[in-house]
Amino acid sequence: MKIRRVLPHSRKKCFLVESSSGTYEFPYSQLTLKPSAKDPVISVMVDGELGREGFTYNLESGKSDSVMMDQVLKINSDPGYLREELLFELSCEAQKYVAQTGIAKRALARRLGIPPAQLYRLLDQKFYGKTIDQMIRLLHALGHRVQISTKAVA
Repeated sequence: MKIRRVLPHSRKKCFLVESSSGTYEFPYSQLTLKPSAKDPVISVMVDGELGREGFTYNLESGKSDSVMMDQVLKINSDPGYLREELLFELSCEAQKYVAQTGIAKRALARRLGIPPAQLYRLLDQKFYGKTIDQMIRLLHALGHRVQISTKAVA
């Protein structure tokens, strides 16, 4: 997700990060290099070298650091990001179980009733065009059960 604009907000002690899907707050407390009253943020910019998917800020002391949009989305519990993170984790687990069972991928695809190419897409953790339902079916076919739990957001 591309960042359109980022602004420091010293009163709220956060950066305001604007993207096509909305404006998010990223608290200074989540930064690796934290600004302070003695070392404030003097500049912040959307970083073209990060593909406009991150921003870089500079402190008065001359130190600088960058923040990626993924960090901003995770801190703000963005549902789209959380879905992609869950799909990534399920894909990694499925890859691990396929390797452990030693089952042929073509046989597994037949068991699921899908073409082998679709199975390869399900196992690819970088492919997000799959559904959680498909991943649950795949893991079930591998002999594993998926449990999802919820907890209150602070």
